[in-house]
Amino acid sequence: MKDEEKYRYALVTGASSGIGLEFARQLAQKGYPLIIVSNVNEIMDCAKQLNEQYGVTVHGLVRNLGTADAARELYDYCHAQGWEVEVLVNNAGVYHDKDILDDSEAFTQLIIQLHMTTPAMLCYMFGKDMRERRKGYILNVCSVTSNMAAQRLGTYGSTKAFLTNFTRALHIELHKYGVHVTNVSPGAVDTGLYNIKPWMTKAGKCLGIIVSPQTLARRGLRAMFRGRSKTTVPTVFWWILCGIILLIPTCLLRLIRRLGLF
Repeated sequence: MKDEEKYRYALVTGASSGIGLEFARQLAQKGYPLIIVSNVNEIMDCAKQLNEQYGVTVHGLVRNLGTADAARELYDYCHAQGWEVEVLVNNAGVYHDKDILDDSEAFTQLIIQLHMTTPAMLCYMFGKDMRERRKGYILNVCSVTSNMAAQRLGTYGSTKAFLTNFTRALHIELHKYGVHVTNVSPGAVDTGLYNIKPWMTKAGKCLGIIVSPQTLARRGLRAMFRGRSKTTVPTVFWWILCGIILLIPTCLLRLIRRLGLF
């Protein structure tokens, strides 16, 4: 970055581990000072480690982004501190592969807040600043499941579908102002979320079905800085799978469910 741009921060949510931490690492490598946010106290240790490793300013913030006013509180805090956000990475989220009505009411409210309300409002607030400056980057972590109206992914996929459509619309609206908004849609990522056996993870990575957080972050950031509207990681397998799922009629999905095959 140019010297006059070094005070402009990259803000990453859900940055205490996995994909979010990797986004923070790679942005620090590019010289961005960081604001990293998580709902766990470990974010402070992450901030210290990133500062020591890359020599950039890193502010760790413990925030619960699953509350109604979370976006406004985070934006106001950054504004009060004088932190100008040039890069916004909306990564915070939760995952369950569970029937909709078997999830708790609290979890259902949380996933809607984390995947829809908070990222949308952070885009709204920081996006206005970026539009005024005529420069900025927003990366929203969506999902290939946004194309899958499938059992046990109903709430997860539907909330990611909102974020996918929201991101595309915002990309179109802000492009002429020099603000690049990008959707990175991962398939399976090696973060330990899926509770599968190690040999299955290894096999999935060999086949290109499962990718590492490093690969996902690298491809997502590359697409964002190039001004692309979307990138899917990994590409070919998930495009094929999504295409097949979209062709399956609902009556067949009901039969699969009744037979207990999935």
